[in-house]
Amino acid sequence: MKILIVDDDDIALDMLGESLTEAGHEVEAVTSGHQALAVLDREPIQMVITDWTMPHMSGLELCKVIRERRMGAYVYVIMLTAHDDPEAVVEGLSVGADDFITKPFNPAELHLRIRAGERVLAIETRDVAIFAMAKLAESRDPETGSHLERVQHYCLALTGWLAEHGHPEYQMDADYRRTIYLTSPLHDIGKIAIPDSVLLKPDNFNDDEFEVMKRHTMLGAETLRAAVRRYPDATFLNMAEEIARTHHERFDGSGYPAGLSGHEIPLSGRIVALADVYDALASRRVYKEAFSHELAKSIIQEEAGRQFDPEIVKAFRGSEDAFIEIMRHFGTDDPTTVDTLAGVSTEAMLISLRC
Repeated sequence: MKILIVDDDDIALDMLGESLTEAGHEVEAVTSGHQALAVLDREPIQMVITDWTMPHMSGLELCKVIRERRMGAYVYVIMLTAHDDPEAVVEGLSVGADDFITKPFNPAELHLRIRAGERVLAIETRDVAIFAMAKLAESRDPETGSHLERVQHYCLALTGWLAEHGHPEYQMDADYRRTIYLTSPLHDIGKIAIPDSVLLKPDNFNDDEFEVMKRHTMLGAETLRAAVRRYPDATFLNMAEEIARTHHERFDGSGYPAGLSGHEIPLSGRIVALADVYDALASRRVYKEAFSHELAKSIIQEEAGRQFDPEIVKAFRGSEDAFIEIMRHFGTDDPTTVDTLAGVSTEAMLISLRC
């Protein structure tokens, strides 16, 4: 395992690096929190050992920024500290530190704590399994491209804006943001059970076909609910189930499968609903061309209070630049987009979406 170590004391840094290298770890050493963040931005390092007391950016501040900024692979943070009082431990845990080692460190204790961290990081295989399951559903429709990745990052942009600027009812912590980022790809897991004759039909659905397609919400929710019954305390499974079940509900109560309205719809479902529809609008599908960002934006704004929660629409407007960049990064090379609905009503067009 590659471990990033952070300490402004060169002697302490050398001692720590030597101990870790002798134990078989690859080590990258830096002398400040800002340097550590630069390394984490360019490399997928999952374990950081940092001194608590450093100038400019303390270990506590570094840990807090890591928790706020990194939404991909989990970073396990061990704090080196001369503080051993309970208040200091509470302070460290409150910003997201995973473990503590008192200075001067005992090499045997250090290696045991690293192994404990490695066991925690092994849970990351859960994240891989979740995304693999979601990709299995997406593989049924190759024209959706990087749909799952885009939806993940749209959700991240929306929750980031809400966390900073949203109404108090919409405030959320880093754990909630990470969980919705992790589970949003499972919103359409139920499409695995939808026949190809419906899922890949290039024309509009008739009434019977639309009823078949609508079943993907409950099929996905039922699959995930079985996992929830086995692991009821798994937060990510509970959120995945509510997203699969409610991402086609509408704020005005006219959605499916249950006709929920307003705040009856879980916040996660309201967030994924907008991210999912924006991607369906702005992407080429077997039954439609890609819409320009401006057209997609105008449709979403028009649907505030009808299909979408107005506060989530406000978050979309506030993070518009991020949406454009995400589509550019994960989109296709085809620059062709549609700028008008050409006589089709917004309502009819939204009904025809298969997101």
